[in-house]
Amino acid sequence: MDSQVIDKQIIIEGAEMHNLKNIDLSIPKKKLVVVTGLSGSGKSSLAFDTIYAEGQRRFIESLSSYTRQFLGKLTKPKIKKISGLSPAIAIEQRVNNSNPRSTVGTSSEVYEYIKLLYARIGKTISPLTGKEIKRDNIDTVTDHIKSFSLGDKFLILVKLDKPENITTTEFLSIYSSQGYARVEADGNTLLIEEVTDTSYKDLYLVIDRGVFKNDDEYIKRVIDSIENGFNQGNDSIYIKTLKDNKLKFFTKSFEENGERYIEPNEHLFSFNNPFGACDKCDGYGDIIGIDPELVIPNTELSIYEDCIAPWKGEKLKKYKQLLVKNAHNFDFPIHRPYYKLSKAQKELVWEGNEHFKGINFFFKKLEEKMYKIQNRVMLSRYRGKTKCDSCKGSRLKKIALSVKINHKNINELCSMSLTNLKDFFEKLKLNSYKTEVSKRILKEIKNRIELINNLGLGYLNLNRKSNSLSGGESQRINIATSIGSSLVGSMYILDEPSIGLHPRDTNNLIKILNKLRDIGNTVIVVEHDEEIIRSSDNIIDMGKEAGINGGDIVASGNLKQIMNSDSLTSKYLNEILKIDVP
Repeated sequence: MDSQVIDKQIIIEGAEMHNLKNIDLSIPKKKLVVVTGLSGSGKSSLAFDTIYAEGQRRFIESLSSYTRQFLGKLTKPKIKKISGLSPAIAIEQRVNNSNPRSTVGTSSEVYEYIKLLYARIGKTISPLTGKEIKRDNIDTVTDHIKSFSLGDKFLILVKLDKPENITTTEFLSIYSSQGYARVEADGNTLLIEEVTDTSYKDLYLVIDRGVFKNDDEYIKRVIDSIENGFNQGNDSIYIKTLKDNKLKFFTKSFEENGERYIEPNEHLFSFNNPFGACDKCDGYGDIIGIDPELVIPNTELSIYEDCIAPWKGEKLKKYKQLLVKNAHNFDFPIHRPYYKLSKAQKELVWEGNEHFKGINFFFKKLEEKMYKIQNRVMLSRYRGKTKCDSCKGSRLKKIALSVKINHKNINELCSMSLTNLKDFFEKLKLNSYKTEVSKRILKEIKNRIELINNLGLGYLNLNRKSNSLSGGESQRINIATSIGSSLVGSMYILDEPSIGLHPRDTNNLIKILNKLRDIGNTVIVVEHDEEIIRSSDNIIDMGKEAGINGGDIVASGNLKQIMNSDSLTSKYLNEILKIDVP
């Protein structure tokens, strides 16, 4: 066969898969092709069970025999001949991801880029002081000294920790032999030979003394002293200004007040990696614990009306009675339905206070006496998958949530709807350095979020579990991922991507399918939607009826050719037949 024909068309001869009746067909490549017709007429048999199946089989056969033994054998479709096939990718209407760690963010690959962004430009905020934690270097110390007024006197110091097994004079003689002359002991600057074996609370080695001058040669000398100080002080030094006796601490270590923190890197934000995953739930976000929905099954009831299921019994109602009896002491509304309680009031019911024992205390007491069968039975009634109480469902270690961009940690971003997330990145303002560092990452993030929004999935968030998505949602995320990967020269086969899509979003879907075609791919869509049929480059109309009476190609060609045919689809396109709106 002419190679030019194969480059431009997929040639199918004698397809007999399922109800297909020995059909011959040519499909133009690098076009948007719609396979339509009655349900059961053979659309999927042609698109998925013939074209895609043969494409996959040939790809596997092209691999080495060693690799093929791990992949299994694919059955050859019932077909005489097929040529011009490209590598095939099927995006079907099914949720084929059973991995409980998989989310919208990981499957769409948006989360991978957000991880990189936080590793590159995220600020680690101290959970204790609320200040940014960052490494110091020679430049930051030099900038601090340059802020002094002319003539200001200062000392460059290194804190000394004397071992217990030698005297102070013996310890300082080591530094004296290296050329150092002075120390600062409890606020007093002394020559090393003047120091006695007295026990000092604070002992610093004086690396250099200076009187500030805004002179290049002088600054070079200061830089040498700073570098020397970092070497002697295990990456930490102090600058003391003599006019106010204030000490300023600088360290090359990533720490605050002596406590070391993990410096941001992409693994810190990965819940699929032990380095970043929460230690308690191992990155799943939930654990087997006490399920609040089982403990309080009817939130329309109040505490007084026995909304807490385990406290209903004759023996255990003493816990409820203690709460009711003491509610006036902390102004708790015992007659208000549980769902109307504030977040703080609900937390109080679970945690308790000095006046009553909370739900958590009740279950903890049961767990302490697990040897009693009645306790094990009681606990089994209320156990279920519940949000991890360590990471609060974020799946990450607490230190990862201390890293922020524009006052938001990575979990807060992933909990936003994709519509709001798009606005966040559009309004994000960064300095020139961070803009340059994150330019390519931000471009990928914005492009992928916009694609998903255009597919009508703006209501989802990146934390949504993949196995909780509908078939249509899963398929559209896979479409967005495919476009984001910029793969060319491939053949995409889609199964009714418009299902579950609001009619106003159909035009956006068509634009995305056209974009997939325009970058050099063949796009074959099994579809019933009129707008998508009208927007396609080529249409294959299957029929005439379903099942045993189907499996034939009734019409094939562009929209004009289909409308001039005598197929059932053409009668609806020409409005000869209509489906009345109920």
